[in-house]
Amino acid sequence: MDPTVTAAIELIAPRLRRAREKKGTTLVELSRATGISTSTLSRLECGQRKPSLELLLPVIAALGLRVDEIVASPRVLGPPRDGRLLVPLTRYQGGPRACKMTIPADDDEPRPRTHTGHEWLYVLRGRLRLVLGDRDVVLGPGEAADFDCRTPHWFGATGRGPVEVLSLFGGQGERIHVRARTR
Repeated sequence: MDPTVTAAIELIAPRLRRAREKKGTTLVELSRATGISTSTLSRLECGQRKPSLELLLPVIAALGLRVDEIVASPRVLGPPRDGRLLVPLTRYQGGPRACKMTIPADDDEPRPRTHTGHEWLYVLRGRLRLVLGDRDVVLGPGEAADFDCRTPHWFGATGRGPVEVLSLFGGQGERIHVRARTR
């Protein structure tokens, strides 16, 4: 079987069981509500049956769930690059992209680079060293920076532990507009 399909089954099967049990519904009750045999439902929950849309949609509807509660999975952009873990927070293509980035503490040698676009960084946890042109600053939790990526830049963890950062990146130079006061 395709590894992608196997991974999907491994994620979906336990989610179906947990969702059904959380609702306090038995397999027999779910079978009556969906018209799907209890045997098939049991195999779906054990990962022994491929979770096709034909089977999933009635089950999800009967349990009062959204499709993404069962099907969606956290996505990681490829293997960690230089030890950095990137988890996308946006699902659409085009426009600014958001991701959560975890940078290990041992990534402290600046290697500035340039590219097109505009980036906004917000520190969630830890301390972030940002080298931007001839400036070298350290940001802590709750602090943010935004910059044109054509300026030589590098950022990494500083301190004893990793740093977690929210990143918004616009490939075409879009800027993040911060509203300073309410109307």
